[in-house]
Amino acid sequence: MTSHSTLSRRFAATFLLASAVLFSGFASADDTSKAESVDDSLSVLIITSGCCHDYDFQAKAIQMAATKAGVEAKWTVVNDGGKGTQAEIDFYGDEDWAKPFDVVIHNECFAATTNPDYIRQITKAHHAGVPAVVIHCAMHTYRDAEIDDWREFLGVTSRRHDHQSHYPIKVVAEDHPVMREYPAAHVSAMDELYIIEKVWPNTTVLATSKSERDGKSHPVIWTNQYGDARVYGTTYGHSNETFQDEVFLANLVRGMLWAAGRVE
Repeated sequence: MTSHSTLSRRFAATFLLASAVLFSGFASADDTSKAESVDDSLSVLIITSGCCHDYDFQAKAIQMAATKAGVEAKWTVVNDGGKGTQAEIDFYGDEDWAKPFDVVIHNECFAATTNPDYIRQITKAHHAGVPAVVIHCAMHTYRDAEIDDWREFLGVTSRRHDHQSHYPIKVVAEDHPVMREYPAAHVSAMDELYIIEKVWPNTTVLATSKSERDGKSHPVIWTNQYGDARVYGTTYGHSNETFQDEVFLANLVRGMLWAAGRVE
């Protein structure tokens, strides 16, 4: 796992969650080539940090859930920008920031960041085809920005949320590959219900929950097609309890695999 600190310095450590097969003797060049050709591990980037959540716990929970599901992955975690609501992460400054990755998980929370050039440096990589997973406060990230690029990328627009509760989750697209193994009557862990103002045209809603205040239903799991990229999204993900919910984690991993083209 590669991690970038919230301080000016950075530190990195990369690990591969994969099994290794050991052979006795020396492998031929042909054998080595064959071994390399069947390496289908995912290269996954997690962008995390900002306001209001236990991002270290959540990043580790995602990785452990993928391992439990048998997913071989190389993980890079960028935890930068501090604990406030406004930051511009240096990692995005590289024009090719997303190029090494099969899928990017956005779990950052920077509502007050508004720089359109900075935001478009992120969204253009996805529009060009880099798949994404967007979790919880990613929906409120860049909330104060005047441009809609990030919201169109997410597939939904949200600016506020209801209180924390255990919300019943209604599957509305049970035949979608992401939802095929989802329980019919699951209830969320203690979490916030995000109020969805707009569902963008290329979004497919997969599951909803009802507000306890006014009874209106809001998307809580969906997919989006943003340019050439698949996007999986969920508004749940506030509490550590959610990141201990096996149903939530299994669906998150399945959504990641769908976005990356590994589940059809």
